[in-house]
Amino acid sequence: MITAVTGGYVVPIDGPPIQGGTVLFDNGKILAVGPADEVSVPDGAEVVDASGSWVLPGFVEAHGHLGVHEEAEGWAGQDTNEMTDPNTARVKAIDAINPADEGFRDALAGGVTSVVIKPGSGNVIGGQTVAVKVWGRTVDEMLLRDPVSMKSALGENPKRVYGDKKVMPSTRLGVAAIIREALTKAQDYKVRRDHAHAENTPFERDLTHEALVRVLDGDLPWCQHAHRADDIATALRLAEEFGYRLVLNHGTEAHLLADLIAERDIPVVIGPLFTSRVKVELRQRTLRNPGILARAGVRIAITTDHPVVPINFLVHQVTLAVKEGLDPEVGLRAITANPAAMMGIDDRVGALKPGLDADVVIWSGDPLDVMSRATRVFVTGQQVYTFNAETGLGETEDPYYRG
Repeated sequence: MITAVTGGYVVPIDGPPIQGGTVLFDNGKILAVGPADEVSVPDGAEVVDASGSWVLPGFVEAHGHLGVHEEAEGWAGQDTNEMTDPNTARVKAIDAINPADEGFRDALAGGVTSVVIKPGSGNVIGGQTVAVKVWGRTVDEMLLRDPVSMKSALGENPKRVYGDKKVMPSTRLGVAAIIREALTKAQDYKVRRDHAHAENTPFERDLTHEALVRVLDGDLPWCQHAHRADDIATALRLAEEFGYRLVLNHGTEAHLLADLIAERDIPVVIGPLFTSRVKVELRQRTLRNPGILARAGVRIAITTDHPVVPINFLVHQVTLAVKEGLDPEVGLRAITANPAAMMGIDDRVGALKPGLDADVVIWSGDPLDVMSRATRVFVTGQQVYTFNAETGLGETEDPYYRG
């Protein structure tokens, strides 16, 4: 059935806001977005009155661990890092996601409808990331794209993990060397593989090298965990050396190198921003970082790194970044169109426009106002979350129920 969300203050993200606008969708896709006098609502359509409310696309979390680092599960739900090998490029986050993780329900309450789920930063090369919707019975039903990128880590985390084991890498020198060695071997592997194909001779495949060849070929961006400015400089150096598409993740001290990052057109996924300074790498954490980077011309997204910060607080991080100088429009793009484009899923999500998935969120008011809340959430055209004003509780549809 065609659904029409009418009368609201529509913020398409890719265009100017529309007072009293209409969003029309059917079969999981947006059909039309525009003023009421320009979008005709067909007879028999389900009409959702959004008068007095704001209507936005579902938010996109560019870096989280929903379902692989489950809440309230302890070790049983902890599948973030396969910390037995510093190079686990062959592992895939999709294989460890539990859609029953409570974080998925929290995401809906915070207006988040899509998330890029990544392995952790315990390894130098952590593995392949995946983009999913936040509602469904199985990750296969929720899938947007797999894989989306390759996760890698510089700095304290991998040197601590393997330093404690008394094996390489135990220093930043060793961490960078592991990356160089892995990518050099992948280059050599590609030459041997391509030669074998050309000669039509047998060839033994290697999943680690195959995954890294996709990075070298430009199919997968390299999501580089890096906090300190020196580690960010190393990330830039390695990207220039091997020619892959770099996306900086966390970027706690990225504002110190904003001009260098902007010159290279390197996007930055910033955050989490609500944490205390629990380690040396976070000494320069500041809510001013997103605004400084954006004003320098850096493309930014903002992340909770869930469960480090609960995913439903994604928009609140933007609010406080706006308070510290980030332009509000850029702030909303940092959790919609920007992360979608960085992760290669902007053909599906990140804005309200015809042809994209009908991930539509109705807010009680401006989502950057901490008193506003998501009142109705549609994922791929299906209403899956409603805020019950009488009980003061959010109600999520059960994806397992087939009554």
